[in-house]
Amino acid sequence: MFDFKPVGYVVGLFILFIGVAMLPPALLDYYSNSIDWRAFLVSSILTCLTGGALALGCESGKASKLSIPQTFLLVVLTWVLLPFFGALPFAFGEIAARPIDAFFEAVSGLTTTGATVLKGLDTSPPGALLWRGLLQWIGGVGVVIFAVAFLPSLRIGGMQLFARADGGDPETVAIYAVRDIGPPILITYALLTLTCALVYGFCGMGAFDAFVHAMTTVATGGFANYDKSFAAFSPAAQYASVLFMAASALPLLRYADVAQGKPSALWEDTQVRGFAAAAAAAVAIVFAARVGIDAASGEQAFRESLFNAISLMTGTGYVNTNYDLVKQVDNDGQVQQMANWPAAAVITLFLIGLLGGCAGSTSCSVKIFRYQILGAVAYREFQQARYPSGIFALRYGGRRITSEVETSVVAFFFLFFSSLGVLTLMLAMTGLDLTTALSGAAATLANIGPGFGPIIGPDGNYRDLPDSAKSLLIIGMLLGRLELLSVLVLFSPGFWRK
Repeated sequence: MFDFKPVGYVVGLFILFIGVAMLPPALLDYYSNSIDWRAFLVSSILTCLTGGALALGCESGKASKLSIPQTFLLVVLTWVLLPFFGALPFAFGEIAARPIDAFFEAVSGLTTTGATVLKGLDTSPPGALLWRGLLQWIGGVGVVIFAVAFLPSLRIGGMQLFARADGGDPETVAIYAVRDIGPPILITYALLTLTCALVYGFCGMGAFDAFVHAMTTVATGGFANYDKSFAAFSPAAQYASVLFMAASALPLLRYADVAQGKPSALWEDTQVRGFAAAAAAAVAIVFAARVGIDAASGEQAFRESLFNAISLMTGTGYVNTNYDLVKQVDNDGQVQQMANWPAAAVITLFLIGLLGGCAGSTSCSVKIFRYQILGAVAYREFQQARYPSGIFALRYGGRRITSEVETSVVAFFFLFFSSLGVLTLMLAMTGLDLTTALSGAAATLANIGPGFGPIIGPDGNYRDLPDSAKSLLIIGMLLGRLELLSVLVLFSPGFWRK
C-alpha cells in the first residue's frame, strides 16, 4: 500500500518554509507604510499553520526512505501546492488579484517562467515586488537541486547521464545527492546573486531594484519591477544582465569545481561549449538580420540583439525593446500590425527559446545536452548506414551514452513537442489566434515568459487571456518545469500499486 506519510512530512516542511519566507515582504511593507503587510502576515500565519500541521501529522514517516514512486509524488506535490500558498498575498493584498490570476502569478514565479498577469508594477507595493523576486529565487534553487539530485535517480529525459558515478540504491541516491551537492549549490547560488546585486548597483540601479532583479536574473526567471522590464534601466545594467543570465544558465556545480582549484572545469564541460556556440550563433543571426534587412546599426542594435537573444535562450524573459509586433494606424483609421524586427530575427528568437541552457543550471526548456545527444545519435545512424558492419559507441562528456539514455532523450523530445502541439491546439480552441496560441504554449512549456504577438508579446502580458487559456498555461508551466514525465507518470495505474 502506498505510504503518503514520508511525502507529507517533507511537503509540510516546504510549505512551512514558504510561510516563513512571507515575513520579509511583510516587514518591508510595514516600514514602507503599505497596508499590504497585513496580507502577508495573514498569509504567513495560514501557510505556517497548514505546513506545520501537515508535517506533524506525517512525522512518523520522517525516518522512512523515499521510494521512487514517493519521490515522483513529492516532486509534483511540491510544485503544485507551494504556488497555492504563494498566491495568497497576491489575492489578499492591495493587488487584489482574482484567484486564477494569483495562482498563475505564483506558478509562474516558482517555476521561474516569468509570464505575468500583473499590470501597474511601477506603483505596486514593495512587498509584492519583493515576494515575486523571492518566489523566483526560491524556485530557481529548487530547480537546480531537483535536476541534479532527483532527476538522475528518476531516470527522466536522459538526466541519468549525470547520476553519481558510484551508483547506489536508486531509492536513496537522491537523499545522498542532496546532502553532498546541496551546500555547494546553495553557496554558489547565493554568491552569484550577491555579486549580481552589487554589479547592478554599480550600474546605477537603486538598492531595492538591484536586489530584486539580482534574484530574478540568477533564477533566470525574468520578473521585473517595472512594466517596461529592463528597458527601465541603463545600457550598462543591460550588459551586466546579459553576463549574469548567461552565467546562471551554466551548471552551478562547475563554479564550485572552479573554486576548488579546477579553473578549466567550466570550459571542459561539453554542455558549456555547446551553449556558448549556440548563443554566439543566435546573437550573430539576429544582429545580422537586423543589419541586413532592417538597416539597423550601432551599439543600440547590437545591445538589443544580444540582450533579447540571451534572455530568451536562457529562459529569463527580460526584454529591453519591443522586437515583435507594433500597432500602427493608417490614414483610414484602421489599426495595422507590422513587424518591428525582421521576420528572420523574430523566428530565431522563437527557436532559441526552445534550446535552453545547461542541465544543473536554473535555466529551462529542452536543454543543450539533449540536442547534443540527439545530434550524436543521428550522426551514429548516418555512419551506420555508410558502414553497416561498423560498431559506433557514443560518448558524452567522457561518459558512455547507453541505450537507456538514448531512448530517454528521444522520448523526451517526442513528449515535449507533442505536448507543444496539443497545448497549442487547446489554446486555439479557447479563441486565441495562432501566434498567441503557439508562442504562449512554447513560452510556458519551455518556461520562457513572454510570447509573441500583440497580446502576450514583449509589450503585453497574460492578463487579458480568458481563464480557460490561463488554466491551460498553468498546466504547461508545471509540465515544463517538472520535465513532463514526472507528472505524466502519476497517471499510470501501476504507479499507485508500487
